[in-house]
Amino acid sequence: MFLHSMEIKLVVQAEQLKNPDARLVFEGQYSAELLEQYAASLQGVATGDYLRFGRCFWEMQFYSNAWVFQQSTVETTQLFGGREHVLFWEDGKGELAKSASARVQGIEAWGKEGVAVAQMRATPATLYTGEVWDNNTAVIIPHNPAHLPAIWCFCSSTEYNEAVRKIDQALKVTNASLVKVPFDLEYWQEVASEKYPNGLPEPYSDDPTQWIFHGYPAVSTNPLQVAVARLLGYRWPAELAEAMRLSEEARRLVKRCRELETYVDNEGIVCIPAVRGEEPAAERLCALLAAAYGDEWSPTKEQELIAATGSKAKDLDEWLRNDFFEQHCKLFHHRPFIWHVWDGRRRDGFHALVNYHKIAEGNGRGRLVLESLTYSYLGEWITRQEDGVKRGEGGAEDRLAAALELQKRLIAILEGEPPFDIFVRWKPIAEQSIGWEPDINDGVRINIRPFMASDIPGGRKGAGVLRWKPNIK
Repeated sequence: MFLHSMEIKLVVQAEQLKNPDARLVFEGQYSAELLEQYAASLQGVATGDYLRFGRCFWEMQFYSNAWVFQQSTVETTQLFGGREHVLFWEDGKGELAKSASARVQGIEAWGKEGVAVAQMRATPATLYTGEVWDNNTAVIIPHNPAHLPAIWCFCSSTEYNEAVRKIDQALKVTNASLVKVPFDLEYWQEVASEKYPNGLPEPYSDDPTQWIFHGYPAVSTNPLQVAVARLLGYRWPAELAEAMRLSEEARRLVKRCRELETYVDNEGIVCIPAVRGEEPAAERLCALLAAAYGDEWSPTKEQELIAATGSKAKDLDEWLRNDFFEQHCKLFHHRPFIWHVWDGRRRDGFHALVNYHKIAEGNGRGRLVLESLTYSYLGEWITRQEDGVKRGEGGAEDRLAAALELQKRLIAILEGEPPFDIFVRWKPIAEQSIGWEPDINDGVRINIRPFMASDIPGGRKGAGVLRWKPNIK
């Protein structure tokens, strides 16, 4: 069909030999200088087993030589993105470096600056600031650092993707193709001087899925999610890593986060109903938001924030009970770090938000947090329902039955009997945990398994004792 309708193009075979790598190009030949004369394009690390060696940064609460930040792809071109992951590097002396299935590449570029380009679709780009990166991304490193603004302006333009696709139409372009395109340095330097007269900006993001996020709820793309995380005691890497490279504005907001420390639950357990003399979660969250927003806070603002999440909840209590955890799982790549444990009763049951980092803490501390949830918080709720049954209080008998079913499962998790046990495929039998003694290095997808092992009456299929089922198999 296309033979009748498409334009026939003629090419001179000898001229094609002048193209980069003698590639067959139908739209004009390459007479200009190529980007490869000013920069190199390098491939990233291929682990061969990312479930073992890769994590999202929010699965960890501290960073050392064992875990390093790892840059990945962006879906759209932006100054600072693709900063969701960490890699179990162990200072280059661990299992990843020794693995026969892994390809450790690009080390010579670590610590330098450049442009990270996704090798799929429209080759979206973001700035690269020296971290490890994965093999879905290629990093372009200027031979002369002074050329970076010009190279960034080119790579972030639509002209760049068009140039790349002329020589490489594959679904995933090669890293070599990314620098085999014409590049007019003088022109793009002029563009850069107009667009960035003071040079390229320093790292900054309002997105809580980025490790450079400052952590302040009121200046965020997801204020309610950030506020709940802060209430439960979570801190973003930008708050913990003093040496992290950030813009002055990001540093200012990091400091403002300290103003909210008085609202934090240090144990990492916040019940949605009032339990053990503590205020309901909605009231505590409202107080934190009021402090973060200052004079801007009002009932109208509360409704605006809830509506912005796509929820139809009438207040924070309803949003926390029914919508928070689903939205949390979807935002944080189905690796939730705030867990919503409940007894299956939507409106009048036991609901508790738990900080994963607290409940998975090592040296037995995480076990103590789960014991506190099981016997102290839930235990007090059970005692209250037992008293209600004695008084003939309406609904108390059903609430008691639901709470006891939840407690039975939490006790089973503490004991670790199958199917409430944790199994880590890359660890020998002698290193498998007995009972609730998780290793936070194993990640959310491993450690959440016991909580999803047995559904409670009224709960979601496959979600276990969690309010919603994250996409974890």
